[in-house]
Amino acid sequence: MKLATRFIHAGTEPDPSTGAIMTPIYQTSTYVQSAPGKHKGYEYARSQNPTRKALEEALAVIENGRYGLAFSSGVAATDAVMKLLQPGDEVIAASDMYGGTYRLFTKVYEKFGIRFHYVNMQDADNILPHINSNTKLVWTETPTNPLMNITDIAAVAAITKQHKLLLCVDNTFASPYLQNPLDLGADIVLHSATKYLGGHSDVIQGALIMNDESLREQLYFIQKSCGAVPGPMDCFLVLRGIKTLHIRMQRHCENGEKVAHFLRNHPKVKQVYWCGFEDHPGYAVAKKQMRGFGGMLSFTLKDDSVDNAIRVLSSTKVFALAESLGGVESLINHPASMTHASIPREERLKNGLTDSLIRLSVGIEDADDLIEDLNNAIG
Repeated sequence: MKLATRFIHAGTEPDPSTGAIMTPIYQTSTYVQSAPGKHKGYEYARSQNPTRKALEEALAVIENGRYGLAFSSGVAATDAVMKLLQPGDEVIAASDMYGGTYRLFTKVYEKFGIRFHYVNMQDADNILPHINSNTKLVWTETPTNPLMNITDIAAVAAITKQHKLLLCVDNTFASPYLQNPLDLGADIVLHSATKYLGGHSDVIQGALIMNDESLREQLYFIQKSCGAVPGPMDCFLVLRGIKTLHIRMQRHCENGEKVAHFLRNHPKVKQVYWCGFEDHPGYAVAKKQMRGFGGMLSFTLKDDSVDNAIRVLSSTKVFALAESLGGVESLINHPASMTHASIPREERLKNGLTDSLIRLSVGIEDADDLIEDLNNAIG
């Protein structure tokens, strides 16, 4: 079955009681039992909900996995993966990552005795010196947030399998339409479903997808026991978003390419970070493991003062100055003070994230309007 058809029909069946083509929103906290322990597969909504079940089945289908689990946010999904670990365990993580993930690792899990090693995963071999008997997990995202670096998932997976380590890949920037990490050897795929899966900036949600049944049972136990589950209305919204993911991603990719080339040719722009340029260091890998290059990009100005960046950030009319990404509307963002403010400045600079970097989530508006808006803001 082709991608577009799978995305529209994933996890959804007409409601057997009414024939409704859309999955009903089961807005209930509990379920009546005919006798103690005798029920219709549902006991209490923290453990199971039919709307959430439909979404979790859809998540598995679109990521070519066997099992999906939905969480109350992307960070909650990350938190569930971390709860697979014990004090003394070690994690090798990408040095360029979402600031909220870094904050969770350093401010919450380090004090519980988990040790983290941050490495540049553009070269998979950089992982090797940090592997020891305590290493349990490798964590990466690709393309990375916000510098659009590319990790060769298959190369990292070859190392993790050799050393019997779990590999979790944050696939938020690519979405399942552009990339499927399980097919490349990952053990767990993570999404902030808030972004491209929801697609309309109206829901907060996270997701994990995997193939291993034992791993699924461990993560389901964490989901049920810790309770970071999404409500049925949020699940309905993400189910709805998945149905149009393919056509939205096509437009995100088309607009992203046009905006990236416009910025690269602008006399006042210093550098553009977008993995679709043939001279991008990760271009060959991105072309191999992705179906397109997406709508995320970052750039700096030749006058790279913070004041000049703030002037541009505050001058757009179509691009909205806001956190988040992946919605139909275009967003402009200042990582140093917004999405990545929790990362110490010296660490940001070490990884190339300057105070004047501007990040764009290119939406699905008319590309000419987006380009005109940026041109007017840059001046």
